Amino acid sequence: MSDSKAKSPQPQSPVLPRYLYRAEQVRELDRLFIEEHKVAGIVLMKRAGRAAFELLNTLFPHGSITILCGAGNNAGDGFVVGALAAMARRDVQILTVSPAKLLTGDARRAYLYAKQEGVNILPYETGAASHLPDGCVIVDALVGTGLSGELRANMQDVINEVNATGLPVLALDVPSGLCANTGRTLGEAIKAYATITFIGCKMGLLTGRAPALVGQLYFDGLGAPRALYRALMPAAWNIDFNALKRHLPLKEADAHKGQSGHVLVVGGDLGMGGAAIMTAESAASAGSGCVSLATQLDHVTAALVRKPEVMAHGVDAASQLEPLLKRPSVIAVGPGMGQSSWSEQLMQQVLKTDKPLVVDADGLNLLADKLAAYAKRGHWVLTPHPGEAARLLHTNTAVVQQNRFEAVSELQRLYGGVVVLKGAGTLICDGERTVVAKVGNPGLATPGSGDVLTGIIASLIGQGLGLFEAAQLGVYVHGQAGDRLADTQGQFGMAASELAPVVRKLLN
Repeated sequence: MSDSKAKSPQPQSPVLPRYLYRAEQVRELDRLFIEEHKVAGIVLMKRAGRAAFELLNTLFPHGSITILCGAGNNAGDGFVVGALAAMARRDVQILTVSPAKLLTGDARRAYLYAKQEGVNILPYETGAASHLPDGCVIVDALVGTGLSGELRANMQDVINEVNATGLPVLALDVPSGLCANTGRTLGEAIKAYATITFIGCKMGLLTGRAPALVGQLYFDGLGAPRALYRALMPAAWNIDFNALKRHLPLKEADAHKGQSGHVLVVGGDLGMGGAAIMTAESAASAGSGCVSLATQLDHVTAALVRKPEVMAHGVDAASQLEPLLKRPSVIAVGPGMGQSSWSEQLMQQVLKTDKPLVVDADGLNLLADKLAAYAKRGHWVLTPHPGEAARLLHTNTAVVQQNRFEAVSELQRLYGGVVVLKGAGTLICDGERTVVAKVGNPGLATPGSGDVLTGIIASLIGQGLGLFEAAQLGVYVHGQAGDRLADTQGQFGMAASELAPVVRKLLN
């Protein structure tokens, strides 16, 4: 077992790889690593244990360590961590939820390694977690990525006891009880302070319930060569801001406003003008050369006071909207639109154009309930939150959140174009690729936040970005703006109207 004393060939990093995989794909990468690159499974297990132990020492250099182990290879990683902790003279114990006799293969070898190093290994007894001392860190090596159905009742009880302690948890590969493919919980799930995942980054660690359970996510490739990853097409991709910002057009010295696109915002029924006004404001802040607003006449004065650069038009009927549809290069429709006869008429008029659209809020609800005949229009970006996605799919929000990857793919199949499924771990899908945006924070769950995003995406389309690139970049800078506001002012009380100035700084 001397290999465990070697340094991990690829130190863990909070910077995640671009490629994201399903759990079964990572198991295939693991198999290829062993069989084609001639690296023994126990060597990979020791590398994983070494990477986890180094991270543990970095995050928690003091205090006792309690490692909770199940019966599979995830437990094997935990046993290696225990052996290394004992060798480093850390105060460590291992509590096993499954009998040691169930351990086989590399997991059993790792168990014997921990025994050899003198680690105190005891069976987990009900309530054991509640007796752990203050300052203890828990290592979760209970259940790995092989879990497909709900956890057994006894395992859920252990997880509940761990979560109740309030002690920090380092999860190995995936927090136990979290589905590595979807981000949904399979019964109860460990709430980790940090998670370190190995060989391939699992797509379910970035969306759904995962952002609330994973904590800070770290990745270690365990020394896998680049050639290994060429064998499989990723299931999804992490958003790549450095690549996206290259799509932003440079402004020449003789540039004029006509070269930066014209966004028309359509929305703002009576009493809901603020949503459309924020969409127009954010489009201007994101660099549009011209922004127009078609809204109820009652809101025109407020729009001019808020943003005099916006050309605000009071529109009472669809006939008054028609001439306004000729000039813009892109139309943002839906914010504050409502579902009145006024709203439906304007939406129908917009859908008859051949201009690219960004459809949000009640524009999506009208599309789901009354205007399904336009569903295959295609040249648009749809930006539903889970509730709107459920209406578009004629299901409920819980079903959407159970598998957000499946939901966004189905939305794109039914409606075409590009679909942005908002929420923790926003997904962007064009039918060929699904990108995950690991940006933003709960402070963005505030009225008007989605309206601001709509304006940003529309602005970027007007400036010449493709629908997919504009959606990705818009989601990224919107989330980053929220993160910067949270860093300086906190998440509580974040207002959507505060985002636009920060977006401008980010795009510059």
